[in-house]
Amino acid sequence: MKYNGENFDIAVIGAGHAGIEAGLAAARLGCKTAVFTVNLDWVGNMPCNPSIGGTSKGHLVREIDALGGEMGKAADLNTLQSRMLNLGKGPAVHSLRAQIDRRAYSEYMKKTLEKQENLYLRQAEITDIEKDGDEWVLTTRLEAIHRAKAVILATGTFLAGKVYIGDISYESGPDGMFPATDLAKALKRIGVPTRRFKTGTPPRVNKRSVDIENLEPQYGDDRIVHFSFLEICEVENKLPCYVTYTGAETKKVILDNLHRSPLYSGKIEGVGPRYCPSIEDKIVRFSEKERHQIFVEPCGYNTDEMYLQGLSSSLPEDIQLKIVHSIPGLENAEFLRTAYAIEYDCVDPLSLRQTLEFKNYEGLYGAGQFNGSSGYEEAAAQGLVAGVNAALKVKGKEPMILDRTTSYIGTLIDDLTTKGCSDPYRMMTSRSEYRLILRQDNADRRLTDYGYKAGLISEERYQLYQQKLQLIEKERERVQALSIKKTPELDEALVSRGTVPLEKGCKMAELLKRPNVTYDLLEPFDTERPDYPYEIFEQVEIDIKYEGYIKRQLAQIQELKRLEVKVLPENINYDDITGLRLEAIEKLNKIRPETVGQASRISGVSPADISVLLIYLERNKENDL
Repeated sequence: MKYNGENFDIAVIGAGHAGIEAGLAAARLGCKTAVFTVNLDWVGNMPCNPSIGGTSKGHLVREIDALGGEMGKAADLNTLQSRMLNLGKGPAVHSLRAQIDRRAYSEYMKKTLEKQENLYLRQAEITDIEKDGDEWVLTTRLEAIHRAKAVILATGTFLAGKVYIGDISYESGPDGMFPATDLAKALKRIGVPTRRFKTGTPPRVNKRSVDIENLEPQYGDDRIVHFSFLEICEVENKLPCYVTYTGAETKKVILDNLHRSPLYSGKIEGVGPRYCPSIEDKIVRFSEKERHQIFVEPCGYNTDEMYLQGLSSSLPEDIQLKIVHSIPGLENAEFLRTAYAIEYDCVDPLSLRQTLEFKNYEGLYGAGQFNGSSGYEEAAAQGLVAGVNAALKVKGKEPMILDRTTSYIGTLIDDLTTKGCSDPYRMMTSRSEYRLILRQDNADRRLTDYGYKAGLISEERYQLYQQKLQLIEKERERVQALSIKKTPELDEALVSRGTVPLEKGCKMAELLKRPNVTYDLLEPFDTERPDYPYEIFEQVEIDIKYEGYIKRQLAQIQELKRLEVKVLPENINYDDITGLRLEAIEKLNKIRPETVGQASRISGVSPADISVLLIYLERNKENDL
């Protein structure tokens, strides 16, 4: 017998990384918010790699924090090892990555949700969804009926989830949890356009069975950078990671048993991630490579479970054992968890607006892997945006739209909603044409104002941010005015960095523009340096060193913004616009871009088509007058 449950402003389905940020954002903006999950013990679970950040993903986490999200703080509080990647390259691609205690992280996130005002955390499986007037009606497995003004779908890999291990397949969510089978059917019934994607995870082994002495240790950084700009705790390197490699024996085992892989036998229908292939896929696609790198990483401080990054597989368990035992240091490794592939339903993101609301279902939002992306960080970023925009819509306020000139989050959402994805989308620095501007170190300078305007950044935090900006400006003025004297010691230091000695004294700002000349190098010759946090010096150094390139990108951004402000009417009929090519008409009618800028990034829409659109808008503007 069905019974009436509660009425909410916003209901979030799923308590993974997307659902957490969505629920917290909506509740913090004053909306009565429910977060439903099939199992409260796995809130914020990391079913794959127990880490946060990485190349470009670290950018996303710092942006989430700058907007007022939770992931950065949770990562800092539960870090096992911290490293800044790509330090041998320019600052545009520096990316923070931390190995995380996965259970401690989950416990922190569960407690955060439990304590959050306006948020109601529920263990309940949503089995049905339908629209009733201006409200969405949700039915649980226990036949409770809840109503909400807006719903955010953050189902991860649970939606019609199916696990594959060799010839064995069964309906399941990640880590052996129940799949959301009935909800998948309900979404199809109301017409939500879904398709099948696939992802996978490696085996886990017991540390006691690993020959640690035969592995290459990998330690954390001496100078640790926090994910959260608030720096609410001291981050320490508690445990090392290790590196080993596959070899000829590994390759032979895989090739001899490729016919037993559901990936190659045709049993798996879903499309897998292009940039995170299984070990069998890597052996086939990169057949010329003699070895592949494997990272042996801790899953937590109070467990001996080790994660074998790089060994994702869907081969049978007996073959997985042979593969692992063929790798140096893992010859006697004992399995704790077997690797598996998981297939699931997700939506075509072209059906979403840049607010992550469905174009054809008012009040329904998508976030995370449901939107066709992969990765915890991509999920959390979308959850935050969906949560903010659902709350702003309920409150009758203007949405928060981040375009690709503001952030990696904006790039991620613009790519999904404008270009779509044919396989699980993964964020990469190469996806942003403005990556020198969109660095991980300046995420707060780019996005804190957005978070403050939306209501997620407190007045206290905003004032701290303003003080930081004042220190940066004050230090930049000092450096530009400071003269550094020529000395034998300075000349020796410059030569050691591969640059020529000074002919005479010069401004410190001019010295910083030289390659390999840094604040650290000049510290002994800068006797008036104030006692500021390291990040202040970092910001000033980057601003000065890359000033010319930054100005060039800012000019490109201004040109793009000229197109972004030109809004396309919702009822525009592209068939009636003379001069558009047939391919452009087809793509524009399908995607329904919201601005001319978004239209310009659609594959198949040429610069000539954009010119036609601009002329059309000008003519209609004159007609309206």
